[in-house]
Amino acid sequence: MARVVSIFLPDLPTDRIRRDDPAIPDEQPIAVIARSGAKRWVSSADASAKRIGVRVGMPAAKAQAIFQGLMLVDADPVADALALDRLGLWALGHYSPIVAVDGIDGLVLDTEGADHLQGGEMPMITGIVNLFRARKLTARVAIADTWGAAHACVRAINRDTVIVPRGEIVRAVEKLPISLLRLPAKVVQDLRILGFQSIGELSAAPRAPLALRFGPEVGRRLDQMFARMNEPIDPIRTADLVEVSRSFQEPIGAAETIDKYVGRLVVQLVAELEKRGLGARRTDLVVHKVDNTLKAIRAGTAKPARDVAWLTKLFKDRTEKIEPGFGIEKLVLVAVSAEPLVEEQKVSSLVEEETSDITPLIDIFGNRGQRVYCMAPYASDVPERSVQRISAVAEAVDETWVGHWRRPVRLFDRPEQIQAIAMMPDYPPATITWRGKRHRVKRADGPERIFGEWWRRPNELDAVRDYFVIENDDGERFWIFRSGDGVDPQTGSHKWFMHGIFA
Repeated sequence: MARVVSIFLPDLPTDRIRRDDPAIPDEQPIAVIARSGAKRWVSSADASAKRIGVRVGMPAAKAQAIFQGLMLVDADPVADALALDRLGLWALGHYSPIVAVDGIDGLVLDTEGADHLQGGEMPMITGIVNLFRARKLTARVAIADTWGAAHACVRAINRDTVIVPRGEIVRAVEKLPISLLRLPAKVVQDLRILGFQSIGELSAAPRAPLALRFGPEVGRRLDQMFARMNEPIDPIRTADLVEVSRSFQEPIGAAETIDKYVGRLVVQLVAELEKRGLGARRTDLVVHKVDNTLKAIRAGTAKPARDVAWLTKLFKDRTEKIEPGFGIEKLVLVAVSAEPLVEEQKVSSLVEEETSDITPLIDIFGNRGQRVYCMAPYASDVPERSVQRISAVAEAVDETWVGHWRRPVRLFDRPEQIQAIAMMPDYPPATITWRGKRHRVKRADGPERIFGEWWRRPNELDAVRDYFVIENDDGERFWIFRSGDGVDPQTGSHKWFMHGIFA
């Protein structure tokens, strides 16, 4: 069963304004003003404006009277739509082969079979919220069995993330207002006059009178929400994306036939990429079925590729998972991520040379959902920040670690608090208690003082850590530190932490 993610961007207009002008202070309230003739009203307000009482739909004059320092900006629907399109293309490259714009304030993604690449549904939608927040965009995300259910829940439930369990659509949406059915405003108004307030009430009503009064639209939206009718998501596309397709007069379904046409599409795609001097990094195969549903397969490569045989193999290894149902009427192959690729001249040699290129192996692991990367040094004195993840095929990093201080073979992701008995400020502990076990310190070396990186993080202006290498009676050696210099409370909490273990 398909799983659909709905991303709701309630403050897109004001978030866009802040992104376009970074000089605007974070605490500055912003309201977007729409107009129709002489009438002016608030069409969007950020969190700061809402805290002082500004509400969507409020007359602009009243909003300005509430707070004289309120920043009023004229609405720009075209700019908002362009920003939403850009976000859709970003989501297309990161999360799912099937992404579409959902109204004026959201995106919809078909994530069937893609959540495992993100560690599951909850890590996936939580990651989406965090990534949007890091880009100064307010987002709420819901996942459900249908587009309609996810769309309604993300707008009705005031939480950052909402997961509707499989098969639980009725219980999740029956009490939601009918305005969330994506019906025209006039239809919603007339339904309310007739006494319908919730989706559950409308769903329980006889269908024939509704069809006579409002046409098929009401029934269609209900059937789509409750998964009684398929609602395909038409993927967002731009002229920059390299795309080839093949339609069939007679639907196909045999695995051998699918593989044959996928191979032909790969040849066409590679030819188009070659014309533009590009190589594919991420390629999607979108299968259009006769029953109006879509199925997508994504294949990625560690570096730009135009190898027909290899790209064909990446897809053929996974086309067996396609369930054709009543048949496939169209295949679309699109390079959603492409980078410049320059062909290298191969030098002929009489001696057969061994190849050490492990890119194919990395591609296989990557397409199975494994994350393959390398660790490299990073210029930072703070131990947990002195490493970085880089691409498995990236060039060697010139940075090196400072070698005159010993470092543990195992560094914990997060330092673990310990209990220590020590004289401050410069003495190592006499004993420590870690994970419920007491250790007597037989030998110690230190302190090694590490200062906070105030030029990167202003709150670390006075931060200090004093590190010690200690050894217990059993010969085990640990790397511990005290937060603070042992004198000034502003430099740290003076608590002790375990950060690593030596061999």
